[in-house]
Formats: sequence, structure tokens, C-alpha cells
Amino acid sequence: MKININGETKEFQQGELSVAELLKLEKVEMPDMVSVQLNDEFLRQPDYEGTILKEGDVINFLYFMGGGA
Repeated sequence: MKININGETKEFQQGELSVAELLKLEKVEMPDMVSVQLNDEFLRQPDYEGTILKEGDVINFLYFMGGGA
């Protein structure tokens, strides 16, 4: 299955792949601090485990950073 992740197309051999599994496969550090956008819709963290990805899905991992004075 091919999925676009942050603008890069990647291929996965798993039959079914959840968003939570994708975070692990992509070695996302501190997944609790990452927002996930699937096909232009933001997902809630409790839904990561039950959201199964499909061929051609577009995923964006958004990292929020603090800063300022």
C-alpha cells in the first residue's frame, strides 16, 4: 500500500495499518506531542488506534514547538 507522509510517498507491505502503528513504524518521537492530519482532517489521539489507512491516503505529522520571550 502506498501512503503519502509529509509530502513523501512511502510503500508498506502490511495488509492493515493503523495510524498508531504508522507512528511506531515511522519512529515518531513523542507521539503524544504530534498532531495527525489524514486527508486534510485532523484526527483525535484516541482515534489513532482504530483509524485504518488506505491506499493513497495523505498523512501529515504536525509538530508544535513552543518559544518566544
